[in-house]
Amino acid sequence: MRKAFGAYLPGKVRAVASVLAVAAGAIAFTSCSVIDVMSPEPRADVGYTSSIAAVTPRAPVAQQTGLQRLVPSNPMMVGYPRLNQPSAPQGMSMPADEAQCRQRLRRMGVTYRDLAPINDGGSCRIDHPIQVSSLAGNIRMQPAATLNCQMALAFATWTREELAPSARWKYLSGVKTIHQGSSYSCRRIAGTNTASEHSKGNALDVMRIELNSGRDIDVRKPGWFAFREKSLLKNVRRGGCSYFTTVLGPGYNAAHADHFHFDLKGRRNGYVACK
Repeated sequence: MRKAFGAYLPGKVRAVASVLAVAAGAIAFTSCSVIDVMSPEPRADVGYTSSIAAVTPRAPVAQQTGLQRLVPSNPMMVGYPRLNQPSAPQGMSMPADEAQCRQRLRRMGVTYRDLAPINDGGSCRIDHPIQVSSLAGNIRMQPAATLNCQMALAFATWTREELAPSARWKYLSGVKTIHQGSSYSCRRIAGTNTASEHSKGNALDVMRIELNSGRDIDVRKPGWFAFREKSLLKNVRRGGCSYFTTVLGPGYNAAHADHFHFDLKGRRNGYVACK
């Protein structure tokens, strides 16, 4: 009997010990915070960029201001610094030249909407911005471009007079969509402390051109035997020098290897940077 009791007792003790161990583990688990048991939170979200002005690391993009440390074109910056831009208040007055500019856009068949004034500090400002969604000939702008009216008018005119006719001549097709990589964006020129013309809504970057035929014309330097594509890109790039004060593209430098950059930067003596 004593031997049987001795054999039974250790088993009972082990069972009780197991129950106590499970209870202790449950208490320890409930005392941990969620952060303690999860992987550490990343320092910055993917797709966000640091700026000159101090910004809370996880602040929404729409709240980030200050010149961005980015190259002149970056498709990730197309919608920055705003994701949802408010329309201009009804009845808001504007200078005569702004009203005349908009009248010319309407006559050309450009689809746009007036936005509320943009002021992100420093040079990042457009007093009377517009958002262009399509151009003459029902050519879509993808995504819609936020610009000052003068830049929008210059680009719409270039598209109608240079791009569309060249596409019809070279490919027997109209232009369906212009895919832009950056319109208004509060940032500096790469490698400098100078505010980009993008920060004034005074510049636009074109990444590729989609034709009605379904063909895509990538602005990046075409291959050796892409004769029609090279001819088209050469013509529209050279033609842009009559509408803009800056025309840069592949071959100028590494930062412009995949897009055309157009702007209306004010310069003395009518100098045009066409490279």
